[in-house]
Amino acid sequence: MSTTTSPPTHSLTGRQRLVLTLLLGAQFMFALDFSIVTVALPAMGRDLGIADGDLQWIITLFALSAAGLVLLMGRIGDYYGRKKMFLIGMVILTIASAVGGLATDPSVLFAARVGQGLATAITMPAALSLLTTSFEEGPLRNKALGLNGALLSLGFAVGAVLGGVLTDLFGWRFTFFINVPVGIIIIALAPFVIKDLSARIQQKLDVPGAITLTLGLLALVLGVTAVEREGWSSPTTLGLLGLAVVAFVAFWNIEARSSHPLAAVTILKRPSVSLGNLGGLVTFAMESGKVFLLTIYLQRVLESSALATGLAFGVLGAGAFTGGLLAANIINKVGAKTTLVLGLTLQGVSTLSFLLLGMNAGIGFTHILIATAIGGFGHVLVIVAYTVAVTSGLPDSEQGLATGLAGQTQQVAFTIGTPIVSAIALAFTTANYSNTATAEAILGGVHFGLLVNAIIILGAAAVILAFLPARKAVPAEAELVPAESV
Repeated sequence: MSTTTSPPTHSLTGRQRLVLTLLLGAQFMFALDFSIVTVALPAMGRDLGIADGDLQWIITLFALSAAGLVLLMGRIGDYYGRKKMFLIGMVILTIASAVGGLATDPSVLFAARVGQGLATAITMPAALSLLTTSFEEGPLRNKALGLNGALLSLGFAVGAVLGGVLTDLFGWRFTFFINVPVGIIIIALAPFVIKDLSARIQQKLDVPGAITLTLGLLALVLGVTAVEREGWSSPTTLGLLGLAVVAFVAFWNIEARSSHPLAAVTILKRPSVSLGNLGGLVTFAMESGKVFLLTIYLQRVLESSALATGLAFGVLGAGAFTGGLLAANIINKVGAKTTLVLGLTLQGVSTLSFLLLGMNAGIGFTHILIATAIGGFGHVLVIVAYTVAVTSGLPDSEQGLATGLAGQTQQVAFTIGTPIVSAIALAFTTANYSNTATAEAILGGVHFGLLVNAIIILGAAAVILAFLPARKAVPAEAELVPAESV
């Protein structure tokens, strides 16, 4: 008697759709939080008496706490339960958002942003790990990660526009309050919908590794942030960047010798992990830097309004969302490596096209609408492909580490991208124009910053094309030494 085996389904069940909705809803919230307060910063400063020079800390404190703690929190999720960490993070986010909306003192607002950053560090790797372990590796997981990438980019893209609308209609406090009802709904439903079936890792937490890694990341982010204010050669910048190097070297040595490492450093020997994260780092950092330079171009060269500037990036969100919807199909057909290279190439070439921007407002606005849509499409292809690359072929016990690395890459990139690109553009303007405030000088700096931006993206694409094997991930045991034996 013969038997037939039904082919695996590529469609989501009703329960999987609900799980996906909750997890992606949380990811969308955190992407929104990064950018939604940006437009509201002047209003916050006026209401709470925050000096213009201190407004950047509302952004920086969020990024510092998120970037510095995300890998540690991802590993804690591996040890003590990702569902538990997800719920803890959502509770912290909901409370911190309410506190931020009610703040009447700058210190309370700053503390709320630290709380939101901490919640991001806790929840993002937990949500991504639950996502990768809830869907079997292959088409279904790729589809879920494609939707994840689409909503992440859409969240970043619409955050500034939504922040402006909420601030104009209801006041800046609603850029915080918007999280509260969504957070309550997720907290109420998640315990009954989400399952965490992964086995726990039974070992002690690597405290020395956690301290040195967090110190290194904080020093790096502060050092890069100082570049924009004080320049590359200032003692503060050099001291912080030097401290970051020392801390990272110490972290590597601790991990190589520890019997219970925070991160089995051998995971970085996997090309899919190291080169995948390189693609993620470049795409996030250069995208944030590009948006910053185009904002300067629109408002300082073309003298566009804040609303018109926000609308100019609306098509970017549409391109990004489309990329997320199609990314899984593209990866299934050509593989993660080809998709990664394709996405970086589209992002790099579209950025290179901005060198044609000039003083004509109509042409410039139209060019930005078209090119950012193409670049946004490529940007999300990279996000999905690098996430697939760094999580494929790993056992469930290592998914928290892999997704923590991916989340850390994202947070660090968003934090350092704008200061680096801004410093490059400013240095060019200062060196080549006697009056740096003219539209011609600003445009020259924007052009040079965008040129460097494109070169970095296309260079990363070339490195990945040359060194990332074009094959499916082998079983983790073949390449990865178990954490207990490192």
